[in-house]
Amino acid sequence: MEMELFIAKRLFGTRKEGKRISKPAVTIALWGVAVGIMVMTASICIIVGFKQQIKEKITGFGSNIQIHNYYNNEALTSSIEEREQLLASENIKHVQTFIHKAGLISTGEELEGVMVKGIGSDYDTRFLSTHIVEGALPQFSDTAASGCIIISRSIAKKLKTSVGDKLNIYFMHNGIKARRMTLAAIYETHLNEVDDILAITDIYTTRRLNNWEKNMSSGIEIVIDDYNRLEETRSNILPTINSIAENNGQRLFVQTIEEANPHMFAWLDVLNQTVWIILVLVLGIAGFTMVSGLLILILEKTNLIGILKAIGAKDISIRRIFLYYATFIIGRGMLLGNIIGLSLCLIQQQTKLIKLDPSMYYMDSVPIEFTWWLLPMNIVMFILSVAMLVVPSMLISRIEPTKAIKFE
Repeated sequence: MEMELFIAKRLFGTRKEGKRISKPAVTIALWGVAVGIMVMTASICIIVGFKQQIKEKITGFGSNIQIHNYYNNEALTSSIEEREQLLASENIKHVQTFIHKAGLISTGEELEGVMVKGIGSDYDTRFLSTHIVEGALPQFSDTAASGCIIISRSIAKKLKTSVGDKLNIYFMHNGIKARRMTLAAIYETHLNEVDDILAITDIYTTRRLNNWEKNMSSGIEIVIDDYNRLEETRSNILPTINSIAENNGQRLFVQTIEEANPHMFAWLDVLNQTVWIILVLVLGIAGFTMVSGLLILILEKTNLIGILKAIGAKDISIRRIFLYYATFIIGRGMLLGNIIGLSLCLIQQQTKLIKLDPSMYYMDSVPIEFTWWLLPMNIVMFILSVAMLVVPSMLISRIEPTKAIKFE
């Protein structure tokens, strides 16, 4: 073991009790680092969790990529074979069709405008199932009318209705068409842009309302495996989509979920900047407390520095002792900060103790998502914190042995 590391370990591990200046200084420095890392860990887990939940809710109802007819009022025609060809493309997880139909829901006294989305047996309902708060999700088919509809809790409150009630729904298509449906379930995502407008029924009903054939729909939704390859996947499926358009004599356009919701994703991008602001603040807190602590340690150990210089130790060697000493403090502080921060995050993830206003934050509790990015961020914070101490440690070179040995 090198001499500098040995002395630093002895200094760090054998601090005596008593009225020493360094003891509170070391404690403050250690907890300054710990608090900073705790805040960084909790903040990153919350921001990542927030972004993940918002992204899941947006893509849950709109998938990752949508294909529409260039003319909104016209149907998109596609065969099962053509959709299977899309599904066979790289990074494609699921392909499903849907039909949108604007309508009015009436309960006798109340009237509410909605966008009814017709879905069939090919539709992935796992996301919808996790957000059902009342009732049960019916089996929607593309070959028979279910007579059921699903609406959000916010729409149900406006209509003053509950599961099991009969609803009259009016559609405009060559006159007014009415359907009487049973409210089978109520969902809630806290995403107001969706909850305030979207109702769901079977695709068979919406297809008959439009007088469309079985191979016609409002669009095709595509779910992908790796979201990071969103643009790449869109480019890869363009030849297949162009082929579908040519085969059926139509003009189609492809839109990613980010293009369909630019305001939401622009907002999520702002959160990335927040992460960097937090890291800078944490580095400032940790750096300030460690620089102050190191200067106090150097002043208190002036006598030791003088003795080491008197027996021939070089300035760089003595500086290394104190940098090792500071590294031990930073390491212990980071360990404590991570343990506390991750523990608090785990408690929040399991208990949802801290609540939020859903109308403002799109969720009812503080979201937590653990990410592997915490590891490299900790490493970077450790390196930068130690690097910030290099300049203050140069104070050692200004200490003269003859004066330092007499220093009290």
